[in-house]
Amino acid sequence: MSQLICESEEAALSGMVQLPGTLPESLRLELIAFRRDLHMHPELGNQEFRTTAAIKARLEQAGLAPRVLPSGTGLICDIGTDRPRRDGVRPMLAIRADIDALPIPDTKTGVPYRSTVPDRAHACGHDVHTTVVLGAGLVLADLDRQGLLPQPVRLIFQPAEEMMPGGALGVIEAGGLGGVGSIIAVHCDPKVDAGRIGLRTGPITSACDRLEISLAGPGGHTARPHLTTDLVTAVARVATDVPALVARRVDARAGLAVTWGRIESGHACNVIPQRAELAGTVRCLDLDAWHEAPDLIHAAIDEIATLHGAKSEINYVRGVPPVVNEHSVTELLTDAMAARRGLHAIEDTEQSLGGEDFSWYLEQVPGAMARLGVRTPGDTARRDLHRGDFDVDEAAIEAGVELFTAAALLGGHRS
Repeated sequence: MSQLICESEEAALSGMVQLPGTLPESLRLELIAFRRDLHMHPELGNQEFRTTAAIKARLEQAGLAPRVLPSGTGLICDIGTDRPRRDGVRPMLAIRADIDALPIPDTKTGVPYRSTVPDRAHACGHDVHTTVVLGAGLVLADLDRQGLLPQPVRLIFQPAEEMMPGGALGVIEAGGLGGVGSIIAVHCDPKVDAGRIGLRTGPITSACDRLEISLAGPGGHTARPHLTTDLVTAVARVATDVPALVARRVDARAGLAVTWGRIESGHACNVIPQRAELAGTVRCLDLDAWHEAPDLIHAAIDEIATLHGAKSEINYVRGVPPVVNEHSVTELLTDAMAARRGLHAIEDTEQSLGGEDFSWYLEQVPGAMARLGVRTPGDTARRDLHRGDFDVDEAAIEAGVELFTAAALLGGHRS
């Protein structure tokens, strides 16, 4: 715990301290309305023009100067950069939100903010992430005007998180990490109660890549498979043997897994086809193993295909590496939440097999992601991300804003 947190015996026991930057009631209600508006108007990756305009207008209303990214969607906005520290230029703390939605229908009932766009939904909580970062920015801008912001902050509203390899790369290419010393973010978690966060040091998500394979060979009659390349058998062996072979060539603790989502071959029961296709994902818990994965998987596919006389074409699409939370930034988020809500508002979380392009930022600067609780306390229904009925307890917005503002205040005293 930081010295700022342990200012008294009571603070040392609970973690809570008095920090400026709590969320005014009027802004809390405004942010709920803002989130609902985004939820009603979801936009897919690199198409978030309305979303970008709404964020930009609100930041400008607060006297800030947001800059739209060269892609035309997404933006960054700096706060407090005109107040250099006496001993030199202060590194910025970046706070990132992703702003895109998913190409699935919104199936919720009984809420006035259901998506108005067919087959589009904020079913991953990006509307919440966006609203939380916007709210934190507005509070931090007010603190900066009062001379209470100890370090500059950069807000990053990133497009296209749901698109491989992720919009984070575009932000980095546009200079979005210039002057940034560390970066933080949250991701909605429907298994954690609103008002709480989940944290862990080290890997918190998985690497995720896309794998597409085509096998080819001379087809023929099923009565004479010895005169053909039996692609149905070949594709079946690739589907079963490649995951097993790869699993034996890496440390089992790396969690490298090849899982298929599509397999196609043939049209008639008595015809051996000339082409077969597989598609799936490669997920990995370990960063080093992720770097080795393409070569390992290519070699395994070629071995099995060659064994059956098939020619293989492999399209290995790099997705994202694991999000690996750096120790000191994770500690900062721990102290920030403890300062606002007490240590009881923090729980340990496990590493997820989901992918997140926030990991690309962590290849450049230290950072950490927290899981933001969005479950209504006492709710026992099973809910998950990427489902059309996904929704959140909007009390999570206030908790997220308080987390980020406290992190900016505490982090400034450490830099």
